[in-house]
Amino acid sequence: MKSKNFIKFIIILIIFIINTNTSYANTEKPNISAGSAILIDSNSEKVLYSKNSDQKMYPASTTKILTAILTIENCNLDDIVTVPVEAIMNIPSGYTVVSLQPGEKLPVSDLLQLLMVHSANDAANVLAFHISGSIESFATLMNTKIAELGLKNTHFTNPSGQHNEDHYTTAYDLAILMKYCMKNTTFRNYAGLKSCIIPATNKYEQRVFSTTNELLIYDNREVESNYYYKYAIAGKTGFTSEAKNCLVAVSNKDNFELISVILAVGVFPNNISGRFTETKLLFDYGYNNYTIRKIRDQNAIATNIEIGNATKETKSLDLLITDDIVAIINQTDLETEFTPEIKIEENLFAPIAQNQIVGTISYEIEGITYTSKLIASHSVVKSEFITLVIQIIMIILILFLLFKLLFDKNHKNKNYLNKRRRKRTN
Repeated sequence: MKSKNFIKFIIILIIFIINTNTSYANTEKPNISAGSAILIDSNSEKVLYSKNSDQKMYPASTTKILTAILTIENCNLDDIVTVPVEAIMNIPSGYTVVSLQPGEKLPVSDLLQLLMVHSANDAANVLAFHISGSIESFATLMNTKIAELGLKNTHFTNPSGQHNEDHYTTAYDLAILMKYCMKNTTFRNYAGLKSCIIPATNKYEQRVFSTTNELLIYDNREVESNYYYKYAIAGKTGFTSEAKNCLVAVSNKDNFELISVILAVGVFPNNISGRFTETKLLFDYGYNNYTIRKIRDQNAIATNIEIGNATKETKSLDLLITDDIVAIINQTDLETEFTPEIKIEENLFAPIAQNQIVGTISYEIEGITYTSKLIASHSVVKSEFITLVIQIIMIILILFLLFKLLFDKNHKNKNYLNKRRRKRTN
């Protein structure tokens, strides 16, 4: 009896496994209250979530990521900057400052920390004056960079994000800008600082500031106001009454790097910050629904072709993939077989050098194209036999043409002589 029950149990278990679909951790898209939001993969720029992401919005202090990268690209971090009075005299009341004083001397590196950690508007203006001589000239530099990056819906008028009707961007443009900035190691370091210590200057004693990006601040409390996100590595906050709360943030989980942008979000009940809670929702959605998958390995054989004019030993040619092809896929596609598009150069003849680029292989997955070059696995030698055959054929053709010319000439001469003989006879 026990044996029969065991057999029944095994049969039921098998039926259950067969009839149960594979379970994935997919979750529904989060309900985001922000006026505009986006989540992208920082490598491929694949959009994983979007809400009004092309709508022009006010960016507030998220503007400072552009100010930071322009500073890094145009300055020596050890340069000493003297604070000009013009840079700090017109900052409106209510905007964050560190009360820099006219004539105060600080290195560029300290001003960058004040900019990115404490979001100091006076530090932004001082850097603008140091680089370009005025706010207006620095704004021109900003918009030149914006154009270079192809950010078509962005226009900045100042380095800090101070409100101006003509100072705007979109969630999408900010995400692409952040992707560009994060390629710079120095920027990554400044954007990920949890705090900074500013040594004493000629005007102040030592100062210490904590980051405004609470995703980076470790907190083990199990409360709603715990905004710490263990995969967060960088970001920049922003707020004005017109822009509301904003946040550009970056997270990295097992080398899967995501960029999130939240614009125009309010404060939730119990004074809970929506920009942090909704950013965490976006990051969780990305990691729960998408993953990195290696589609093809570097040096794998993409296909094999034959080179018509090559030697017998080298005519069969494997085409190798130059780089790993890594795609961001939905977790439901972990086992999906994707079909590549292979393009081989036209009129491909020997000789061909080993590692010579001879084509491309591409995979299109959810609107993103992942491509790698194809190279020759070995050198392909031109066949001398084929060359000899071609030469013989050419010689035969030339001889044939010469024979035909001689034959035609003799034939004409005979016809001419025959005509003359007939005339004499007549």
